Amino acid sequence: MSEELEQLRQYLETGQLEAAFGLLDEMDEMSRDDKIHKIQSSMHVLLVHLIKQAVERRTTPSWDRTIRNALFWIPRINRRRKAGGWYIPADDLQEALDDVYEHALDNAAAEALGGEHSKPWHPGGPGKIVSAGV
Repeated sequence: MSEELEQLRQYLETGQLEAAFGLLDEMDEMSRDDKIHKIQSSMHVLLVHLIKQAVERRTTPSWDRTIRNALFWIPRINRRRKAGGWYIPADDLQEALDDVYEHALDNAAAEALGGEHSKPWHPGGPGKIVSAGV
């Protein structure tokens, strides 16, 4: 970001306002993309632990803490403090979850039941985790 700020300074000092505004738009988009990535990363962690709980029909204090932390941070990261509103509006949250679901499912399948699995398992869908004695 410091490179972009230096470039912005140069544009302003030389009176290149159109280029400066273009760079500001690009910097805003980079910031927004970073926030969305952080939100989806937290969603991914949340889904992995919820899926593991469902598959193994158990929980651990660590999983519970991770779930609580994700639920705490997702809305806080998503909130646009100064501009108001949300980085991911409520209408788009399902799409954001859908974007990370398959990856979370693969990760959970690799971790659940000792990591023994065939196809990823998910409620109402094809495939199941296979483990000795299950």
